[in-house]
Amino acid sequence: MPHVVFDKSINLDILASDFEPIFVREPYIIKIQDIFVSKSKKSALVPTVIVDKKNQNFLIEIFAKDNKTTVRLFPWTDPEKTDGVKMALGYLSAIIQRKFDIACVSRTNILEFIPAI
Repeated sequence: MPHVVFDKSINLDILASDFEPIFVREPYIIKIQDIFVSKSKKSALVPTVIVDKKNQNFLIEIFAKDNKTTVRLFPWTDPEKTDGVKMALGYLSAIIQRKFDIACVSRTNILEFIPAI
């Protein structure tokens, strides 16, 4: 499953409060409008729409533990793992890395899909 792990726990409230929607047209259509933070402030769901080979709607989960943050596909929404899906995860990860510059990617299997910041 595509994922990105950061070496620090991030504050999801801060991420949500300044969140700017993502809309990409090339090479795939990627639309990320909102972020919903849980009551515990330890996880967030990000509704995502992509159009590449087909139109897919799914959720990206951001989970902040004590010393790491994981960005992954929410297991209940299981989209086809196309390049567009991986690119959506990459764009969201780049936003996290730009916003929380002390957090570095420690593990990922989609490095080529994370745009340079």
